[in-house]
Amino acid sequence: MKQVEKEIHDSAFPIKLIIAITLCLFTFIIAIKVGAKETSFSDVFHALIQQDNGDGYSIIRNIRLPREVAVMFVGAALAVSGAIMQGMTRNPLADPGLLGLTSGANAALAFALALLPKVDTFGIMIACFIGAAMGAGLVFGIGSIKKGGFTPVKLVLAGAAISIFLQAVADGIGLYFKLSKNISLWTAGGAIGTTWHQLSIIVPFIILGLVITLFLSRQVTILSLNEEVAIGLGQDTKRIRWLLFIVIVILAGAAVALVGNLAFIGLMIPHIVRAIVGVDYRQIIPMSIFTGAIFMLLADLVGRTIHAPMETPVVSIVAVLGLPFFLFVVRKGGRALQ
Repeated sequence: MKQVEKEIHDSAFPIKLIIAITLCLFTFIIAIKVGAKETSFSDVFHALIQQDNGDGYSIIRNIRLPREVAVMFVGAALAVSGAIMQGMTRNPLADPGLLGLTSGANAALAFALALLPKVDTFGIMIACFIGAAMGAGLVFGIGSIKKGGFTPVKLVLAGAAISIFLQAVADGIGLYFKLSKNISLWTAGGAIGTTWHQLSIIVPFIILGLVITLFLSRQVTILSLNEEVAIGLGQDTKRIRWLLFIVIVILAGAAVALVGNLAFIGLMIPHIVRAIVGVDYRQIIPMSIFTGAIFMLLADLVGRTIHAPMETPVVSIVAVLGLPFFLFVVRKGGRALQ
């Protein structure tokens, strides 16, 4: 019976993935059409094929389109990095924003802007990679100090403490060097002012990270089951964990370099996806790519339109949904929607 259910489940996955891709494309089109300035589907079409058609073309092509591409890739990056963290640590509360990666990247970004005023996009991204690795290292180091190693609760508590500390560091740097306004463009968690030049530098790293995770999805599934089982199946768990850690740092660091410090996306999306496709990371990871993209597109759309022409920071939109979800996961003992 279980084998039949598994076969039915596996055969249904391509359909579910196609539905997710279709919804992602539909949401993307709506996101670039809707805004404070009224535009038509004709404007959207001409912008996509790079055919100038007046003011609507310029707004969509130069402002909305790069912004929505950015939030789409950020959503995918944070969702997948959260899924990997939950799988490799077997911690249902794992999330790049909750375990210090995005706050570490944010603090490093503040240092880069303060110490290197003329730093370019590539330099900011490298700083974010370093900061994400240091933030995660601090959290995992503190979480494993006491006897018994790190537990989900220890990691979350250590992550909260380190995240608050690193956020204070970023704020302090902004005040001391009079860069608060510049830094807030990222810390507000938004994609305002995103350019095609920024995307051309950062998005390839996100794509690289996503492709690597697809190739390693089977290993993540094995790691998520049991350490002994993974070793028994011939897994070099130490090497795989280090490789996955590097991928997480790339994804989280690149996301911060584009839109700033965001939490909860990497927590929520994998739990939602597991309710749809099950516990096999060969299905969780590709589904998380498109589900995370849809979520961020919708969050950014709400932020742009709820009080148009004024914008609501997308970090606030995400937090309104993410905090109750986090408490729900804690109350369910990590099972959430499974």
